[in-house]
Amino acid sequence: MDTTSLWLKEPPDGLPRSRSEGRAEVVVIGGGVTGCSCALTLAERGVRVRLYEAREIAGGASGRNGGFALRGAAAPYDEARRDLGDERARLVMELTERALDRIEELAGDAFRRVGSLRLAFDEREREALRREHDALREHGFAVEWVDQLEPPLDRLYRGAILHPHDGALQPARWVRRLAAHAASAGAEIREREAVTIEELDTDAIVVAGDGFIPQLLPELPVRATRGQVLATEPLRARLYERPHYARGGYDYWQQLPDGRLVLGGKRDSSFETEHTDVEETTAPIQDRLEAFVEQLVGYRPEVTDRWAGVWGTTPDLVPLVGEVRDRVWVAGGYSGHGNALGLACGDLVARAILGERPPELEIFDPARAVLPWQSASHG
Repeated sequence: MDTTSLWLKEPPDGLPRSRSEGRAEVVVIGGGVTGCSCALTLAERGVRVRLYEAREIAGGASGRNGGFALRGAAAPYDEARRDLGDERARLVMELTERALDRIEELAGDAFRRVGSLRLAFDEREREALRREHDALREHGFAVEWVDQLEPPLDRLYRGAILHPHDGALQPARWVRRLAAHAASAGAEIREREAVTIEELDTDAIVVAGDGFIPQLLPELPVRATRGQVLATEPLRARLYERPHYARGGYDYWQQLPDGRLVLGGKRDSSFETEHTDVEETTAPIQDRLEAFVEQLVGYRPEVTDRWAGVWGTTPDLVPLVGEVRDRVWVAGGYSGHGNALGLACGDLVARAILGERPPELEIFDPARAVLPWQSASHG
């Protein structure tokens, strides 16, 4: 089966094209959400910016994920407060809530603001959900506790929390539109052109590859991590109105407006094979995903699409944004939580190049002391 994502199979609209052979002031490597966000901010400020994408816009993780637009970073908010401290955790949460508002402003019908549901698989996870719920409420963030679940969730899970301002994406359509905004603002976008850091003559280089950061900046603590996804034919009934995730993000799914189910995860069944930058599906994980579909819908609909995406995981599950070599900057390492963070961090790194110092840059500083390696969860 072709492993192009369902999202990327949608024909693109075409980008405004302008090709200049002159020297760019800033070069961005990577045409996902981060790179396009960075290019947009720089172009709007009058910087001559050129973006290189080795494949097509959104061809990497930005067009190969599960289509979740979630606030926060990879760690639940109670854990973020513990690890970062209250002030920094709040800053990151507010940053991503603003990013969701900006997605809503720019994405058009590629974004549906329907909320997301984090589910408790067992009593231990229910307690974890309660901790996150209480931590969010203490800081004034909107969240709802859900005790009574509708079938079939009532037999599979033990409660949930609703994040009401999250949403669902057609991620490839969204990032293509973001690229079009950047091009309209004056950014030059070159698809299907691979470049290396060493060959570029420019004032600043931004590496915005997330899962492919280790290939370009091997000195950074970023581990390539694969997530596998499938999509089914339209289901017989409307069962799920928003993105759902459980087991710490190792199971995640959403039902699309046309009735199809997009479902991913089960990476925890084979950690040793999923720490890779190879965008291929594997039978063991796909078999588990198919079995999970049957649990969620009561039968096995036809699987129409299978794909994999690669993201970058950091040891402390916090992104890296900043200068890492002379004139070389990075934005990435979202640990499977990059749709909103990627938009925010692309803008942050652009503002840093322009000389601004938003407070979040200190939190995401690549030079920070990092924790021992641990496995991040969802994608």
